[in-house]
Amino acid sequence: MKPEKIVFVDDSLEKSFNELSETDPLKKGLLRAIRDIQENAFCGRNVKKNLIPKELIKKYGLNNLWIYNLPDAWRMIYVLTPSEEVKIIAVVLDWMDHKDYERLFKF
Repeated sequence: MKPEKIVFVDDSLEKSFNELSETDPLKKGLLRAIRDIQENAFCGRNVKKNLIPKELIKKYGLNNLWIYNLPDAWRMIYVLTPSEEVKIIAVVLDWMDHKDYERLFKF
């Protein structure tokens, strides 16, 4: 299923994305992730509800979470939300290196 649109969770995250160099492997990976999610909102790995970090639930009120693997062990996390017209919107919450990813998910 294709999402209606993909947005960043806030302006500061979008600004960080826009400030990445076009030649940065991370930006290239994020662009690929966005293209893949535009084609199939469920292309990432779904996190089981009981494994969603409580801090993310508290901060964003999540009931689902998806992980997309980026180059060099970075991860992008996103959530799927229904819009008013029962269309899906993908919201990019963050991206992080593997160390921060392990810390967030308590691995």
